[in-house]
Amino acid sequence: MIPARTDLRHATGTLVLADVNIGRNMEGVKPGEIKKLLILESLPKPINYTGGMDPLTYGGSFTMERLVGTVPVEPDGSAYMELPALRSFFFVALDENNLSVKRMQSFLTVQPGETTSCIGCHEQRTTAVMPTGNLLALRRPPSKPQSLAPVPEVVDFPRDIQPILNKHCVSCHDYQSVPPVSPPAESGRVSVVENPPVRTPAAPSTGPRAGGIILTGDRGPMFSHSYYTLTITRQFVDGRNDTRSSLAPRTIGSSASPIMKKISGEHYGARLSADEIAMVRCWIETGATYIGTYAALGTGMIGGYDQNNQIETDNAWPASKAAADAITRRCATCHQKDRCLPKNLSDENGLSFWRPSWSDPRLQRSRHNMFNLSRPVLSLALLAPLAKESGGLGLCTGKVFADIADADYQKILAMCAAGKERLDQIKRFDMPGFRPRAEWVREMKRYGVLDTNAALDAEYDVYAIEKKYWESLWYRP
Repeated sequence: MIPARTDLRHATGTLVLADVNIGRNMEGVKPGEIKKLLILESLPKPINYTGGMDPLTYGGSFTMERLVGTVPVEPDGSAYMELPALRSFFFVALDENNLSVKRMQSFLTVQPGETTSCIGCHEQRTTAVMPTGNLLALRRPPSKPQSLAPVPEVVDFPRDIQPILNKHCVSCHDYQSVPPVSPPAESGRVSVVENPPVRTPAAPSTGPRAGGIILTGDRGPMFSHSYYTLTITRQFVDGRNDTRSSLAPRTIGSSASPIMKKISGEHYGARLSADEIAMVRCWIETGATYIGTYAALGTGMIGGYDQNNQIETDNAWPASKAAADAITRRCATCHQKDRCLPKNLSDENGLSFWRPSWSDPRLQRSRHNMFNLSRPVLSLALLAPLAKESGGLGLCTGKVFADIADADYQKILAMCAAGKERLDQIKRFDMPGFRPRAEWVREMKRYGVLDTNAALDAEYDVYAIEKKYWESLWYRP
């Protein structure tokens, strides 16, 4: 008879890692290089509306991940830890600078009262490892994960990352220093369509929209422009929706992400505090998601997806029809070969949302960054073809729009303004007055997190409620 390995009276189990240096694709990792393990928890979804990942990521993770904490790795590569039972955990091996060396791309669960073990970091399936015995980690009690506070358990991009970008990056990576203007009127005054906040660049050599990079929190049809820009310029490396596993060391996570070097002071003196660096690093390690709550699924998007079909599209809007006609007539001459321009707010322009090719030039001109639904006049679809002397970027040859009085310019602007008006009505998760979908509220009722009489159409603290939902699933003997 085999004795029971579990004891249901315990809320935790223990895990022994024999040697983190043993495993597949570990070439180049020196003994003692890995100092600790970052423990992450894959969070269950209470509701889902489509087969894709929107708006959680663009072409990336389908689920959110919770930061549990870190445990030490001994000089011999061993680790010994106590983990909550019956939950889905995985590890990121970190070096002395807390940067990722190797990432676990599956998950494990410990049973109540169980002591289990693993050999190493993705050990070889075709070899047997001889017991080493006398592991340094077993000379002490099991480690409990150490909190990563003040980093929140679940990182939310608009709430936690965008303020850091605003503080350190937006002075150079905004749209422009002056708003578009019309030709001088008879009175000599200049007519301004909109008056967005003007930011002075941190260094004259960089200027507004430095390097063509926008890091403002302005909203596109589905994501903020900063989130989309960081994604398509590959400033973070999180694996995306890739089928490969057990990647080589330092090819995924914070150590492979260019943005980590930029925020260390190497990029025009942009030096973040230790807490800010930890926030960005943890955001990358947890899948670099846009949302921090599943309540955001299926909401606040123009041209989002439900059952893999687009919904809340603007295809039938009079303003969008007029804009599509203007874009076709004025822009197709140059862009018809590479199909690089979306015709309206919902037009994916043939791009795969689920697994886009990151070298596709259409990503640079996607609907997700060509249309600005926070400050419509600063939409790149308007700024790029507008002459510089009229406040535009003048990127298109032939000065497509000499000034903002052009009737076709006004048609595209009207579409973006209509998109802003509609978004103000349907509300994105980070907008005041946001209301989650009735299906999310229904599930919170079913799990006993919300009262059965709770209104289906009301404002809720979705972050606090969802935390109660996760905790309701935790094993408590």
